[in-house]
Amino acid sequence: MKRLAFAALAAALALPATARQPKAYQVTGQVLEVSDDLIVVQKGKEKFEIARTADTKVTGELKEGSKATVEYRMTATTAEAKADGKGAKKK
Repeated sequence: MKRLAFAALAAALALPATARQPKAYQVTGQVLEVSDDLIVVQKGKEKFEIARTADTKVTGELKEGSKATVEYRMTATTAEAKADGKGAKKK
């Protein structure tokens, strides 16, 4: 029994730590602009400006005027905590 517990503990510690990935979203629409660092897609009246990196995988020819589906994830660039307002009354 001790061997099994030790083996399970060793296996758990050997697993690489994996970070939780943010939810993936996608938008399909007309490509308005393509550059090395940006893809702009229009869906209806809404424009989506999506950052593009060297890791972005592109299948087919991505060019202005074409229809494309882009998968993206939201990433925070800054976060500022605000007071909740409770107990912080001014007299």
